[in-house]
Amino acid sequence: MKKIITAFAAGIIACSCANETYYEKTVRFPESATLEEKIDIAAHVVPTPEQLKWQSLELTAFLHFGMNTFTGNEWGDGTDSPELFNPSELDCRQWARVLKESGFRMAILTAKHHDGFCLWQTETTEYSVRNSPWKNGQGDVVREMSEACAEFGLEFGVYISPWDRNAECYGDSLAYNDLYVRQLTELLTGYGKISEVWFDGACGEGPNGKVQVYDWEAILATIKEHQPQAVTAIMGNDVRWVGNEGGLGRKTEWSVNAFGPVSEDGALEQREQLGLTEMSADMGSREVIAQAQQLYWYPSEVDVSIRPGWFYHAEQDSQVRSLNNLIDIYYQSVGRNSVLLLNIPPDRRGLLHENDVERLTEFKSALDEIFDRNLVEPLKKTWKAESSDSMVFDVNGEDMFGTFLISEDISKGQRVESFTVETLKDGEWELIAEGTTIGYRRLLRFEKTQAEQIRVTITSTRATANISAVGLY
Repeated sequence: MKKIITAFAAGIIACSCANETYYEKTVRFPESATLEEKIDIAAHVVPTPEQLKWQSLELTAFLHFGMNTFTGNEWGDGTDSPELFNPSELDCRQWARVLKESGFRMAILTAKHHDGFCLWQTETTEYSVRNSPWKNGQGDVVREMSEACAEFGLEFGVYISPWDRNAECYGDSLAYNDLYVRQLTELLTGYGKISEVWFDGACGEGPNGKVQVYDWEAILATIKEHQPQAVTAIMGNDVRWVGNEGGLGRKTEWSVNAFGPVSEDGALEQREQLGLTEMSADMGSREVIAQAQQLYWYPSEVDVSIRPGWFYHAEQDSQVRSLNNLIDIYYQSVGRNSVLLLNIPPDRRGLLHENDVERLTEFKSALDEIFDRNLVEPLKKTWKAESSDSMVFDVNGEDMFGTFLISEDISKGQRVESFTVETLKDGEWELIAEGTTIGYRRLLRFEKTQAEQIRVTITSTRATANISAVGLY
């Protein structure tokens, strides 16, 4: 039996038994909780169904496209004329087709970046495609991309920058919040299913600039009303920024952590109390939990661009990331309990550039080759492991391997704190890899080798670990 508690726990201690209590998304510790009781509660924090589905996407794409594509800027100031936006061959079907063929499962479009220019037929501002020469002002990039994603079987998400350098009312908190909610409502009600809404935390106003207090309660309520299945990212309350834009996930990545979303009561105060920032290396260890009052299921998203810039710049056509670098990023993101959000910026034609497409094709082929054949027999059922439990897997001694995969069933929480992998050769066990957290997926790479068997040991777990997959490649 699985009992779900969706509200804060107030004096309830979860126990590791057949009738387990789970805490969906967030939990507040009873004041009297000991460290061991806190650790047991942490082991029973679980994702929402929406967060669970999001995590399973694994590989998602960012599409930075807009006014900056035509000005050469990364952050526009909101004064560039709409006349500049005029892609000559815009083809969202090409974007979606390439992404689908390259193994991506969702595409997120910058519907509005910091410059405030809107890529849809909005009624909220004149600063949009409506006043551009593209398709005589009748075009709608958001609609074309939404329809292309539906055609090719991709989830669709929107990036809508809270910071708006064009809106005159920005800084008048009430007026701008009303404008922002209206823009959000247009996107959520007119463009089919939205699976992720991405709120950038960037703001370059500076200490003497405009001060805008965002109404996150109203913003998140609008999403919940119109697209309840959508997750909200970064400044949202479902998905957390990894803390860098270099494609590097933590070696120890706890989806259950003390770094709460800005919209949650007490989260900012706890961040300050514990000294946590987006870049903190440790957000969920026993040491952090000992000092925390509440925990959150707040998983990591790794956003990184395939080029030096986020928007397209012709001079960067020769600076597309190498295949080896993309493979490294995959292991350091998806392979470290995160979702990879790889940016591929469409060019001024409105197409994904040939160099980017070629690299994506190579990326897909390389991943297919690595993970083509699991060299150990897949688990027939969940391996329920306690600390120090081991499982041995037979291997064809002639096969070479250099990647180890292991996953937890995170619908029952994230629990493993450390594990080891050993190989048996000539009757001797040898340690070849070790890791800390597992979560949705952990990938470990090592020099290619051979073995008769491998032995996986869960050296430490907060409660009975639910190992759902083991792979050797």
